[in-house]
Amino acid sequence: MAMKVTFYTTSSGRSPVLDYIQELPKQERARLLEALEQVENFGFEAVRVRFRQIESKLWEIKVSAHRIFYVLIDGDEMILLHAYRKQGQKLPLHERDVAIKRMNEV
Repeated sequence: MAMKVTFYTTSSGRSPVLDYIQELPKQERARLLEALEQVENFGFEAVRVRFRQIESKLWEIKVSAHRIFYVLIDGDEMILLHAYRKQGQKLPLHERDVAIKRMNEV
């Protein structure tokens, strides 16, 4: 089942997740964009992409060391809220809080 992948946009028109992806080295950027394309085409059946529920409606996409928080709207629209590079075992609370704040705005 295909998904509509949308980037969260701030009131000033910035897209933090898109900015994050564009600042990555070329190879990592390509891997992340390919993963998002897989999600758009195949939804939760996407290859080499893992999904994990964080809390209530907040979920994350795992692609190698990168994590992208998202929320589902209307079942098939995925809004990408926040991205970061995983560095430790635990989810940094600051990263989660940023995602929750943005989720509440959507």
